[in-house]
Amino acid sequence: MTSTLRAALGSVVVVAALALVGCTSSDDRDAPPTPASPSPTAPQELTPETIRTVPSDRVFPGGLAVDPDSLASRAQVQLEAAGDDEQASAAGVIAAQPVAMWIGDGYDAAQLVSVVTTYLDAAEEQGSTAVFVTYAIPDRDCGNYSAGGLTAAEYPAWSQTIADTLSGHDAVVIVEPDSLGMLDRCPQLAEERIPLIRQAVEGFEAAGVPAYLDGGNSNWVPPRTMAERLRAAGVEHARGFFTNVAGFYPVDEEREYAERVSALTGGSHFVIDVSRNGRGWKGTWCNPDGVGLGQEPHVAGGTRGLDALLWVKTPGISDGTCNGGPEAGAWYPSYAEGLVSRRSEKDD
Repeated sequence: MTSTLRAALGSVVVVAALALVGCTSSDDRDAPPTPASPSPTAPQELTPETIRTVPSDRVFPGGLAVDPDSLASRAQVQLEAAGDDEQASAAGVIAAQPVAMWIGDGYDAAQLVSVVTTYLDAAEEQGSTAVFVTYAIPDRDCGNYSAGGLTAAEYPAWSQTIADTLSGHDAVVIVEPDSLGMLDRCPQLAEERIPLIRQAVEGFEAAGVPAYLDGGNSNWVPPRTMAERLRAAGVEHARGFFTNVAGFYPVDEEREYAERVSALTGGSHFVIDVSRNGRGWKGTWCNPDGVGLGQEPHVAGGTRGLDALLWVKTPGISDGTCNGGPEAGAWYPSYAEGLVSRRSEKDD
């Protein structure tokens, strides 16, 4: 999981029917013709030409899938076996929601295909859309708690394998959280990183897979700077961008910010992570006290640029070895319990 976030402001730009025919009898030859019923409109296909223009319910047909083998569901089983009923119950609350699946650099090609396909199969059984997160960009997290990633030579083939596996399926990809926002902290990575992201996004576009790029959050990178980075990283080949991943800012703040970025990037659509923003920002990004689950994830009604409110960050896993937490990506049972107990009751 990500430890993500928070850096100083700055700018990096890198130059990128069948018509039904009825038989009439002699008795009704003189009757006025019956108007033909209109043919149902087929869903618009997702192609490189339509990814940015179709309505949100076509990007997320059937709504959001629930991963039956999520980190939360596995934690629930383990906690029940250990007799920790309250913490198991909290994990179960999280497991019942559609949470994005994160794909890191710990798989070989065959394992990568298997992991992605397994979730796709589960989503198709539900008649809904799987949401994936790619998280293996070189020098991920700029050496912080979630440091790691592939090499620049390995990354393109890794990302293309995911694109090829998703092709022809209902799926969405959140591309590399923090990869653009964090360039203030490690600007030396921009020259290598931005072309890698652009290549990945072009691969998803060619496969007919809607992708969203890193848009930071409302209290990080100024909209104009973020728009410059998004354009350089190929946002015109993506559905749009995401904000607030692993963050805590309220929806209204994020939406106002995202609409400004959207206007600067040709009307890009956007999604907002609401997994842990139920109580707002508490002064730190790393396992902060007093935070709660946000509203339940759902596809938006198509108003303006907002496509969906998602749980991208998996609530209940640690941001890192801070504020008493285990290593980044490990389940944090007491923290999950607190998130559930302080969940938002707001239903936007």
